[in-house]
Amino acid sequence: MPSELLYQQSEFAIALILLVVLAVTSELAYRVGRRQRRANSEPTRAEILGIHAGILGLLSLLLGFTFSMALSRFEFRKEMVVLESNAIGTAALRAQFLPAVNDSATRALFRDYVAIRLESVLESEQQSAQRQQLDERTAAIQQRLWIIARAAAEADPRSVPLSLFVEAVNAMIDIKSRRDVAVANHVPEVVLVFLLAMSLLTIGAIGYGNGLAGARSPLPTLAYATIIVLVVVLILDLDRPQHGIARVSQASMQQVERVLSAWPR
Repeated sequence: MPSELLYQQSEFAIALILLVVLAVTSELAYRVGRRQRRANSEPTRAEILGIHAGILGLLSLLLGFTFSMALSRFEFRKEMVVLESNAIGTAALRAQFLPAVNDSATRALFRDYVAIRLESVLESEQQSAQRQQLDERTAAIQQRLWIIARAAAEADPRSVPLSLFVEAVNAMIDIKSRRDVAVANHVPEVVLVFLLAMSLLTIGAIGYGNGLAGARSPLPTLAYATIIVLVVVLILDLDRPQHGIARVSQASMQQVERVLSAWPR
């Protein structure tokens, strides 16, 4: 999945640059509005101010909609952590139905698998070399577990417990792919770019309206610009798994790791 520029930048840098750009845009628009004040009649100014109110409402709608998109993805990632930890735990428990000769090797594979999956959380960039190495190690363990499960099922095809183990391993493999997709699935960057463009247009409309009115309102304008910046940064933060302030808890995976570590080696 290709990388996107905004998600690779520092949130502090984005907030600072956006706030400065909004302030400059507001000032330039104010000066343009002040120069054109005499050229516009009172009805024209009233019409412009009406359009200005519509733009404010549209931006508020876009901010709320985009925030909802980011929050729903964040919640889905939390759900996928629990689902994957449950799938791994179930497969590890059902591995006890395997012949005794596979016990120690299978337990070691499950312990390594959980450790790698926890390490993968810190490498959310899908195209990084480290992430690709972790995915290769994960795939290798999945293949070894599947070979063990298939061999056991072929040795005793009528065994219900062994068929349940095969089913659990298959579910564990499937959930890994689903969770990786959930981690990589964030608000499209084109939506954020459009949101930033609308923010500039809106703050420009506020400055232009102030210019037409012939009076500044710096504090409300600054407060509104700050709110825009905070919401945009919060959207980015929610869409940066394990790299922002809002992080998806790995408690369920860590619990599985502790349980597997306590098993006999």
